[in-house]
Amino acid sequence: MALTIRLTRKGAKKNAFYRIVVADSRFPRDGRVVEQVGFYNPHKDDKKIELYEDKLRHWLDKGARPSVTVKSLLKAHGDFGV
Repeated sequence: MALTIRLTRKGAKKNAFYRIVVADSRFPRDGRVVEQVGFYNPHKDDKKIELYEDKLRHWLDKGARPSVTVKSLLKAHGDFGV
């Protein structure tokens, strides 16, 4: 089972926000998840990245690989050396 850390889309049409989740790479984007490790709100007026650092560190240590988008968010947030 290859675990990835990726985004799932939530919210209304043209007003999306994203949850950062750990999921099996074989499942669809908004499918079954293992655990939620944060969220990302990309709107211009209140861009916000919230990470549950202990959960995220746990899954990174277990070998979960972040997607390209999540990797860029982690670099912007810092502290993870991804």
